[in-house]
Amino acid sequence: MKYRTLGNTDLQLSAITYGAFAIGGTMWGGNEKKDSIEAIHASIEHGVTSLDTAPFYGFGLSEELIAEALKGKDRTKVQILTKFGLVWDGSNNGKGAHFFDIQDNGRNLSVYKYSSKANIIKEVEESLKRLNTDYIDLLQQHWPDITTPIDETMEAMEALIQQGKIRAAGVSNHDLELLKEASKTFVPASNQVAYSMLNRAIETDLVPYTVENNIGIIAYSPMERGLLSGKYFRNDTLKSDDHRNGYFGQFDLDKVKTLLDKLAPIAAEKNVTLAQLVLRWTTLQKGITVVLAGARNAGQAISNAEAINVSLSADELQVITNLLVDFRK
Repeated sequence: MKYRTLGNTDLQLSAITYGAFAIGGTMWGGNEKKDSIEAIHASIEHGVTSLDTAPFYGFGLSEELIAEALKGKDRTKVQILTKFGLVWDGSNNGKGAHFFDIQDNGRNLSVYKYSSKANIIKEVEESLKRLNTDYIDLLQQHWPDITTPIDETMEAMEALIQQGKIRAAGVSNHDLELLKEASKTFVPASNQVAYSMLNRAIETDLVPYTVENNIGIIAYSPMERGLLSGKYFRNDTLKSDDHRNGYFGQFDLDKVKTLLDKLAPIAAEKNVTLAQLVLRWTTLQKGITVVLAGARNAGQAISNAEAINVSLSADELQVITNLLVDFRK
């Protein structure tokens, strides 16, 4: 594994970081507890030291599974990345910005973006309890909240650093203007944003700014939630309550299939999977600090971790990039 310094901090994160959204089950057609814990164990055994989660992932379940998986392990050897700012339990009393409604185990829930100082403090304490730890390595604002001044949110995170509750503070899903506004109060260590071969929009303005200002980029959905693995073009099916049934509809699937057909010989020549080739390409892009890769079982976790060993020359990287001309949006 390769390890990279996150922004202006002393955090060393694994270039491929375990993404724990899917193991929460919600929006992903459920989960298998045993498989999830084995996936985390396999990731760590293969050099993945960083685990990215959020309270929203399974409404607390993802954090709890990470805590269970880390029992008996050296906490100082693992970096826990979590978030705040999505409230579903009504504790916000209607405050914040309504995001969406969702059904979970027969419950009808309204999810709000809410990042007041009081809510941040409350959520951090809840996450610390679920994660069974006394500090969080990187705390991130999950989504911007237009109802709370940015300076209030950033000041709260800075205070949590001073209290030792968190080691570093970052944001997520911030465009360039929001990131600049946040930085007036406290420069975030990182911005977690969507980035993949099919979605390279951040290359235009966000990446140049973060590179210049030493702010890390944590890339999520590099595999477009499994689409770029190619398996969904091989008759793999999704459960009815899996959000990807709708998510994949944003793409021109014929174009994606054509792209994967062109990438397949490159992967075959290197004796790696399409998923590994895609992940490695992503880790080598300018400004990308770490790449999140989800895994629901040990086999997927090992494959993701081993993607870092794929060798790609500058010429090979350019050949691949040239195939993406239709997807720079």
